[in-house]
Order: sequence, then C-alpha cells, then structure tokens
Amino acid sequence: MKTRVVIPEKLVHLKFVLSFAVLLLYTSTTTAQVRDTVYLWNGQVPGETEVKHSALRSADSSGNVIRLTDVTNPSMIVFEPDGAVKNGAGVIICPGGGYYILAIDKEGYEIAEWLNTLGYTAFVLQYRVPKKQDQALYDVQRALRLVRGHAATWGIETGKLGVIGFSAGGSLSARASTRYNETTYPKTDDFDSLSSRPDFAVLIYPAYLDQGENRSLTPELSVDRQTPPMFIFGTADDKYGNSSLVMATALRDHQVPVELHFYSEGGHGYGLRPGNSAAEAWPTLASKWLEKFALTKK
Repeated sequence: MKTRVVIPEKLVHLKFVLSFAVLLLYTSTTTAQVRDTVYLWNGQVPGETEVKHSALRSADSSGNVIRLTDVTNPSMIVFEPDGAVKNGAGVIICPGGGYYILAIDKEGYEIAEWLNTLGYTAFVLQYRVPKKQDQALYDVQRALRLVRGHAATWGIETGKLGVIGFSAGGSLSARASTRYNETTYPKTDDFDSLSSRPDFAVLIYPAYLDQGENRSLTPELSVDRQTPPMFIFGTADDKYGNSSLVMATALRDHQVPVELHFYSEGGHGYGLRPGNSAAEAWPTLASKWLEKFALTKK
C-alpha cells in the first residue's frame, strides 16, 4: 500500500471563474504527483460558524488510515486519469467516518486512483465534519454543481457525473441522490443554478439509511422514479448491513434500476484494501455496473 505525504499547499489561480486551486504534492516511495484542490465556497461558507482553516489530521492512525476532522473549508481534490483511458465520466468520492472524521486515504485517495485506472476523473470530497450532516449535504451538492459548471475543464461529458460513498459517505451519497430538488442552502453564485442530481450512485457498505420506524428507510430519503440508478454492496456481518437492504428495496419499489450485492462476510470499513474477501469482490462488480450506468449519457 502506498504511503502519501502531504506537502504544504501552494495557492495557484485556475482558469475558471471564482475558483482557486491548491497544488498538493503527494509523494510515495515510487511516485510523485501534483494535483489540484478546488475549494467549494468563495467567501462565507453556508452554515459554517468557524473561520476557514485547513482540516486537522487526527492522531489516530490505526489501521494505517489517515483521518481528517474539523473541516471548515470544504474542498475536492482532483484525480485525472491518463488520457489514453479517459472515458469522459466523473465521480465524486465521499469518504466515510461516521460524520465525525474522513478516512481520506482508504476511502478517498485510494478509490480515486482505482477509478483513474478505469478512465474516470475522480474528485475526493472533503465535506464538513464533525457532526455537520446538514452542511455535508450542502458540500456534496455544491461539488456536483461546480464539476458540472466546469465539466469542459476536466473533459467530462454532460450526463456522466455520479457519486460513490463509503459508510457515512454512502449515506451522504444517498442523500445527494434523493434530495437534489431541495433548496438546502442560499444561492451563492450562478453555479448554484445548476443541477445537483447525480447521474448514478455507488454505495459501498452504506450506513444510516435505515433510521425510519422499525429500521425502515430513513425518512429524509425521498425515493421516486427520478432517483438515479444505484449499485449497492454490503455484507450480512456488518452492523449497518440493513441499510443496503432497505435502500435497495425502496429503489426496487419505485422501479429505479438497482444492483445489490450482499455477501455473508466482510464486516465494515474495508475500502478496497487486500486481505478482505468483500474488498476484493466489490471493485470488479462495480466496474462492470459502471460501464452500463456511468458511461451511457443521460
């Protein structure tokens, strides 16, 4: 597994209007790359009371995971695929962490690198934590709108932009996929007039989707015929496994295309790291599903 070191940020001005980027240099024992970081909000961040500052890295590195918290200046790091495999589709990645932290490498950077090998342009979202579920929804909606507004910059085709989320990030992806018609934050610029509906969604061991009565679908998730198609992967030995089942049932009941894979073992929080049968299974299954639902222009 690669180890990344984040070098101090250097601000640069991007070509598109009202957006700035930070070049983050990631180094490993074998590679070094410079990537753009796009901050979501110019000026005041809607619903945020703290001043903007860099996210804090938790002292807890158990499981060889980089955990970020105290996010007040939401952003997305751009991972672009090699031009030879680029397929014109984009995916916004929502790492998990219980809405307290972001498992930014295991469920963010590593997922982006995998998506790049398949040709997808990936955006690792640093949404607001801790305990800022409403603001996290603002952030993913804003990210979808910004990527749509600058699709030509990254070579993304209209109708080929989706989300992938893990655990709490799966919850956030489901919320973005079902609440896109709501005005959740005050309009800040013209980008906020663009659609925040994902064209497809991938939920990997999602959590918090069964908080309705008798462990039914969480009430805020308004599934209808316009809800985007979803790929869902979970396991029976995951304490959040029921979330996968109730979400798939709601989609099926509303005739929304859904593919559910429910394995007997795997637990929770495995990302795509080797040594776990579920972690080794879902990427192949998801990549085949994405070929059908992400690469077909809506």
